[in-house]
Amino acid sequence: MSRIVRRTVELSDRQRCMMDYITAFWRDCGYPPSIRDIVSGCSLSSTSVADYNLKILERKGYIRRHREVSRGISLPHLLSADHPRQVPVIGVIAAGQPIPVPDSDLWDATSGAETVEVPDSLMKGHSDVYALRVKGNSMTDALINDGDIVLMRHVNSVDNGDMAAVWLRDEKEATLKKFYAEGARVRLQPANSAMQPIYAPAENVEIQGRVIGVIRRIG
Repeated sequence: MSRIVRRTVELSDRQRCMMDYITAFWRDCGYPPSIRDIVSGCSLSSTSVADYNLKILERKGYIRRHREVSRGISLPHLLSADHPRQVPVIGVIAAGQPIPVPDSDLWDATSGAETVEVPDSLMKGHSDVYALRVKGNSMTDALINDGDIVLMRHVNSVDNGDMAAVWLRDEKEATLKKFYAEGARVRLQPANSAMQPIYAPAENVEIQGRVIGVIRRIG
């Protein structure tokens, strides 16, 4: 990852390092780093050190933060505007055992009455984004909890390890899990050590979307 050198007398060496890292990460990846990325990339001692310095960078106008959204950092010097967009919340997805949801033909991002406001930067340049409300606790180790909203990009295939909304055709049920193709079967892996994976024949599994962000429930 290339480093972007920016000299600013108002910032400490640590804060300059963080700004360089955030800017380079955004330009290389197309989305902002997580706090843990920043801790690792800048060799910080803890997430609290990162958060303390991010607050200073925000106060001085170098960054904007959207704390209710995963990876919620935007850069005014890269984005002339970070306008919010309304994303439809089209239903509920189970983070646990699958629960029945409407037939996949009805999963239309234009049909949801409820919407959620999402910063443009969190859309990562995609227009085919919808949202689902999470029910269950199988993805808590991935920081997705009961009542959170996941932002989904509508795709029909994902890579192993991606978090996906998966439709089980025979059962007419959907679930939110990490996806792993294992030959003739698929493993749907929870991010919760107390829960067991779901195994299904590959022909019974249909990908409905890939998780690109999380809006956390507050309180």
